[in-house]
Amino acid sequence: MNLGLQGKTALITGSSKGIGYATARLLAEEGASVVLCARREDELQTAAERIRQETGAQVLAVKADVTRAEDCQNVVDQAVQAFGRLDILVNNAGTSAAAPFDAVGPEAWQADLDLKLFGAIHCSQAALAPMRRSGGGAIVNISTSSAKTPPASTLPTTVSRAAGLALTKAMSRDLAKDNIRVNAVCIGLIRSEQIERKWQESAPGLRWDEFAALPDHGIPLGRIGTAEEAARVIAFLVSDGASYVTGTAVNVDGGKGPAL
Repeated sequence: MNLGLQGKTALITGSSKGIGYATARLLAEEGASVVLCARREDELQTAAERIRQETGAQVLAVKADVTRAEDCQNVVDQAVQAFGRLDILVNNAGTSAAAPFDAVGPEAWQADLDLKLFGAIHCSQAALAPMRRSGGGAIVNISTSSAKTPPASTLPTTVSRAAGLALTKAMSRDLAKDNIRVNAVCIGLIRSEQIERKWQESAPGLRWDEFAALPDHGIPLGRIGTAEEAARVIAFLVSDGASYVTGTAVNVDGGKGPAL
């Protein structure tokens, strides 16, 4: 499928592994120049080299901490210097942090908001000028389906992600005049290092496909998803195929989330 990404430049945060990496690789396959950023230099450079070798795309890797506005600005500046433009931003950086309300202290609240909410704010603000010069762009904020209807003991992540959904809608309204579309993808259970650790700890005698299909996960489609499945939805939202889609949040959770 031709998504119309040839000649475009995409910046994906938290892209050394997982959904961020899968998204960067897919966008590279579709003809975009991709900019990877993450906090660990070794993992970042390894990911960038793999994408270069497997896709032949132009790839730039920039170490950055998205909680720092100056780091976000530096990544955007380097992207524009290398490729002349910036068309796509995927705000993917984040970690899972889930605990009961009374177990989350001030430092944990601040760290989570800094990473997941303000990281997206910093990167998006830095991206606006080059997107406007290019005549528009597309931003996707990665969230979680539980942000729409938070279960117990899922703090502070669900609160930070819920704020990110409000940010997505507000940005989509403000930036529509600039032809900058802003959407969110709400992730459910997706295979990751964290999920694989749970598999090894709780069910080491099962193959991955057996563990992924356990009914205990409560997934109507009957299995844990893959990073590549999430990446395909993200790629569509930043593509010309979604040119009339903005201000929405798409669940990629196998039907588990109770909210639309």
